[in-house]
Amino acid sequence: MSRRLVFAYPGRLDLNTGGYAYDRRVIAGLEALDWEIELLALGEGFPFPSASVKAAATKALSSLAEGTLVMIDGLALGVLDDWAEKAALRHTIVALVHHPLALEGGLSAEQAATFRQSESRALSFASAVVVTSPMTARELSANYGVAADDITTAVPGTDPAPMRAAKSRTPHILSVGSLIGRKGHDVLIESLDRVRDLAWTAVIIGSRDLDPAVTAALEAQIRQLGLGARLRLAGECSDVRSVMASADIFALASRYEGYGMVFAEALSHGLPIVACHAGAVPDVVPEDAGILVDVDYVEAFADALRLLLTDMAERQRRAEASRKAGAALPGWPVTARIIATRLESLA
Repeated sequence: MSRRLVFAYPGRLDLNTGGYAYDRRVIAGLEALDWEIELLALGEGFPFPSASVKAAATKALSSLAEGTLVMIDGLALGVLDDWAEKAALRHTIVALVHHPLALEGGLSAEQAATFRQSESRALSFASAVVVTSPMTARELSANYGVAADDITTAVPGTDPAPMRAAKSRTPHILSVGSLIGRKGHDVLIESLDRVRDLAWTAVIIGSRDLDPAVTAALEAQIRQLGLGARLRLAGECSDVRSVMASADIFALASRYEGYGMVFAEALSHGLPIVACHAGAVPDVVPEDAGILVDVDYVEAFADALRLLLTDMAERQRRAEASRKAGAALPGWPVTARIIATRLESLA
């Protein structure tokens, strides 16, 4: 049986986002299982590639030898439906869907409809679809015409974390997520303003470059509220786990998550969580470990922060539940094995 796979991806594989981290860990896990992985970069700008980038990506994919087993990150595949139709006759296509493109935040109704149509069409030519959460599996089965038997769910792995030492200082609130509209950092900032009477410090870690307009708006919001001395936009961080080890509360007001790897990381570090009922977040964060509120409900988000900042017993109770849930999460070798088993059935 051949164990050769072409892994095609948009953008830069080294970006510090949950999706690219998943891709890197899966590639490493497959290689550890003796798979030969050929990386194929498809260019920048997906899912809104320029005509030249899209043409170059199509050409690169079309040049693959007949019979190639190719896994394509859904950020690109969702807009390469014309290529997928032709390639299905020559290659075995495996789609890797972190979350459907139409569910990304900030899209117009027309853009969302276009994405839904093109991604549904592209997925119809895939021999298998790998998703990162049961929620995404349900979404593709219900609304994208993908047969349940064609879907393999491989949730992200989580590395074990050391026990956190007890803290007696000012509570530190951590948020991790690229500075894009979907992550809801504007809601978090407004919520922090509403608990400014309490003692806390906060940091938001995440790329500042993906949406410069959002970054500028968040910086302006912090200035206008006068929170600059207590809240920092730290940009990317190469060692988020170390930062989590020193935090007391994890807070992220995402408007949608296909899985939410940072929530799993927060659980592994025993952090009580404040988040939203958004996408797969309720599947990842147990009720006893986190407080989940409605999307864009600033008052409720602020109330949840206030509870954890003022009630030490409540914070500790949720931290213990978080640690317990984190210890039960699968590791990355499990994720890789699930995907490898599906690939082996196709190779």
